[in-house]
Amino acid sequence: MSAPVLSPPPTPPASPVRNRTDAPRSSSAALALVASLLGFTVITIDVTAVNIALPDIRATLHGGMAGLQWVVDAYTLMFAALMLSAGALADRAGARRAYVWGVGLFTLASLACALAPGIGALIAARVVQGAGAAIVMPASLALIRQAYDDPRRRARAIALWTVGGSAAVAVGPVLGGVLTESAGWRAVFLLNLPVGAVILALLARTARSPRRPAPLDLAGQATAVLTLAGLAFAVIEGGHLGWTSAPVLAAFAVALGSGFAFHAAEKRHAEPMVPLGLLRQRQVGVALAVGFAVNAGFYGVTFLLGLYYQQLRGMSGVEAGLMFVPLAVFITGTNLVSPRAAERFGRRRVIVLGQAILALAMFVLVPLSAETPLWLVLLLLVPTGLGGAFAVPALTAQLMDSVPGERAGTASGLLNSLRQTGGAMSVALFGALLAGSGGDDAGFSLAGMHTGLVVVGTVLCVTTALAAWLLPRD
Repeated sequence: MSAPVLSPPPTPPASPVRNRTDAPRSSSAALALVASLLGFTVITIDVTAVNIALPDIRATLHGGMAGLQWVVDAYTLMFAALMLSAGALADRAGARRAYVWGVGLFTLASLACALAPGIGALIAARVVQGAGAAIVMPASLALIRQAYDDPRRRARAIALWTVGGSAAVAVGPVLGGVLTESAGWRAVFLLNLPVGAVILALLARTARSPRRPAPLDLAGQATAVLTLAGLAFAVIEGGHLGWTSAPVLAAFAVALGSGFAFHAAEKRHAEPMVPLGLLRQRQVGVALAVGFAVNAGFYGVTFLLGLYYQQLRGMSGVEAGLMFVPLAVFITGTNLVSPRAAERFGRRRVIVLGQAILALAMFVLVPLSAETPLWLVLLLLVPTGLGGAFAVPALTAQLMDSVPGERAGTASGLLNSLRQTGGAMSVALFGALLAGSGGDDAGFSLAGMHTGLVVVGTVLCVTTALAAWLLPRD
């Protein structure tokens, strides 16, 4: 697949001037693609690899379950919130310059993570990492768009970029396990340093990006961060401090107040990062709800199983990472099948079926215990790999067709932001239940695991019904 993308296009021998100018341009495009692919891969690996390293982080830094939740969610929440305006930043600064900023910030934050002396310092560094990742994601796609003018070559480049993300889901847990077992959890973050250096070296040899005027909605961005952070704090700490404790109630109040402030800011801004009229469109609202629920299911299960394998089953990091490989294989294969199924049966049916399968996956995992045979655990994970991977490609295409062309970037950023938020909220919920339902702060509560799976499965059933009822028939 990579050969047609990375090889320079053939040029007629009768045009020597064209040969001289096209070769550097093609080389620059190839370098831009490699840099984009590496960036997308490393920010994806960072999520799944860290999940496997969590028990080792807790043993070294002496953080409880709440600390582990924040290690995951500090990254994911900043990623989700800042992605809303990161696309505008890439347009304003130019894709290459924004990408350099994002990769540089992500790499420096990775060094801070590796050197963190305590759980608080690690969480703070993860916040900065998430900010860097939020810049990297849209800038990497914009860099590919700039590098490839030909639609067919650009489509192949984007397909390769997408495959890199799918491969990272498979590689991340295994790599996290190997690095944690052989060199400790800090090596998971140190790995990002040479990768970041390679990306920056590649970017130095790519073409400069044009800048376009793109207003930044600072008030909307600030209130979005406060809303998500307040909500996450309330859910995470509610399981530890009590749902009626003063800090938790204050966090809920901050989230609610910031949410209203966000609405007011978007209503007043001439060019808001989230146009409120877009949210009122039925198909857009359903797509965002589905994206939230699908990621809540997948990332919640990923967080849950990383702890289940190591804390309840006594597996090593490497063994736990290898247990995720079949799941990643199903995801990659289903991602390839989904677009063809949508063409044959219609997107609505594929979206509904994918969600139904993922909802089923939540409920079939409820009987898991410390004695469940490992072959059965892997078998029960099959619906998790199939459901989300089947629904998301059709969901994305459905959303893109539901909005005007000039709003495609905004809608895409909003969908990705809601998906990341769903994952963060699910991790917050599962962590609170694991520690708060019959387990202590360092334990693993099976009752909490079962409750979380039922809650997320129920949410998926609701969004499945909404999609079946409100999405257009095709």
